[in-house]
Amino acid sequence: MQAFDPQTMVSDWVTQMTNQSQWKDWVQPTAAAFDAPVLELLKEMGAQIDASAMSKLQSDYLAEYAALWQDFFVAKLPTFQDRRFASPEWHNHVSHAFSAASYLLNARFLMAMAEAVEGSDKTKQKIRFAVQQVIDAISPANFLVTNPEAQAKIIETKGESLAKGISQMLADMQKGRISQTDESAFEVGKNVATTEGAVVFENKLFQLIQYTPLTKTVHERPLLMVPPCINKFYILDLQPENSLVRYAVEQGHTVFLVSWANPDESMANVTWHDYIEEGAIKALQVAREISKKDKVNAFGFCVGGTIISTALAVLADRGEHPVSSLTLLTTLLDFSDTGILDVFVDEMQVSMREQSIGHGGLMPGRDLASTFSSLRANDLVWNYVQSNYLKGVAPPPFDLLYWNADSTNLPGPMFCWYLRNTYLENSLKQNGKLEVAGNKVDLAKIDAPVFVYGSREDHIVPWQAAYASTSILNPKKKTRNRYILGASGHIAGVVNPPAKKKRSYWTNPKTGVDAETWLSGATEHPGSWWPEWADFLSQHGGKMVKAPVKQGNASYAVIEPAPGRYVKVRAD
Repeated sequence: MQAFDPQTMVSDWVTQMTNQSQWKDWVQPTAAAFDAPVLELLKEMGAQIDASAMSKLQSDYLAEYAALWQDFFVAKLPTFQDRRFASPEWHNHVSHAFSAASYLLNARFLMAMAEAVEGSDKTKQKIRFAVQQVIDAISPANFLVTNPEAQAKIIETKGESLAKGISQMLADMQKGRISQTDESAFEVGKNVATTEGAVVFENKLFQLIQYTPLTKTVHERPLLMVPPCINKFYILDLQPENSLVRYAVEQGHTVFLVSWANPDESMANVTWHDYIEEGAIKALQVAREISKKDKVNAFGFCVGGTIISTALAVLADRGEHPVSSLTLLTTLLDFSDTGILDVFVDEMQVSMREQSIGHGGLMPGRDLASTFSSLRANDLVWNYVQSNYLKGVAPPPFDLLYWNADSTNLPGPMFCWYLRNTYLENSLKQNGKLEVAGNKVDLAKIDAPVFVYGSREDHIVPWQAAYASTSILNPKKKTRNRYILGASGHIAGVVNPPAKKKRSYWTNPKTGVDAETWLSGATEHPGSWWPEWADFLSQHGGKMVKAPVKQGNASYAVIEPAPGRYVKVRAD
């Protein structure tokens, strides 16, 4: 199954917008017109539905639809709740209310069809995802002819909103992506990624940043942070008030951070082994040499957690144990449950990638961004189609969405190895099955206390999958593992500074049980989980010593101020 590309969906939307003869096929509230693309999709995917189940669905649908038509003929406004149709314009006129209500009815019917499909769990998940993409795309809120809010805006502004919307649409088509924020409001190093520091090492894969102390004394063991390589590191350093990097520095840690290169054709043959050996292992070496300590505290976020864990397993096979603790945020080591991303991974799709870029080439950042946007199409695609294009409203500045649009490429061989050996075959957790950088990978050999964090609403790394790391690491000493569950999703759950006093988190010292049992015995706490992490780090940071007066040392001279050059390279 191919990834649903939001740019392709929007391109189809533009075609519909410019071809009035096709509008009726999108907006006429009949089952035949509405479900035709979905029925064709199910046919292409070889989906089958039991005849009796289909008959029951059709019977229920026709009954509800007849009741809706009856209300329409007597001008009775239907009632419905959906945030896409929350404005009064959808509820104050019978035709618009009927349009929204019939769409929602058809959407329920089509999803019920998807649920009734016979097949494996993976097949059904793919079908549900594909059907949801179609349903989201053909909402009447997405089209000018059926969106009363957009129509009212045109009248209110005397056509200015329409002109501005067309201008914004053409500008986005030119740059190849949908604008989610005012990108002109931000500049890396100026008002995002501003924590003071310096680049003290670089190779073709990464720059290593050492941050300036903010306290007179620091823990003797430094903290090495390894962010994901599929996007820029400054999600951990957006603004001073929500920067996890700055928070760690304020807690008295000497922080080193890996800033991954944004690959171009010169990196088309870089492998996963290179990311481990010349990336994470090299960063550990430099941080230890500059700090003159045998051990550091290691930190990995998302794919960065998978990378640093693999590196530590490789080093353990060499008889080296360079960390006093390990922190993993929303990280997969056991890929049994990969959430919604599982719809994009099967033998056919992985083989296709291997043939196209597995022996050299790049996985474009825009393709990765499109895939992630499709996971939340209503929020990250159609919401902006409606606002930017139909209503002519320019998106406001938002640092997180600026970061979200700052894509990174990946080397093809590295990406394909990662897909096959983790998402497809789940080999990383199998002790000794994989060989990386010349050594066997056995995660159980990592000898360090571990802090594992998961987000309860994470659709990329399900919290139960993050929790599974507590069974893989320190299998004979599970009391060394600590698990924290935070509220919200993959990003918002992580970027939750204490000063905001938002959300909550759950704790339970008993990690030797299954995930649901752990949760049933957990205690909820208001606010941020960051202080829990700070307490964990302080226990493994060693004694307090005088803060270093400068970055680097005689062997590793300062190259340039943070955030460095690499993070400023854009994929597009």
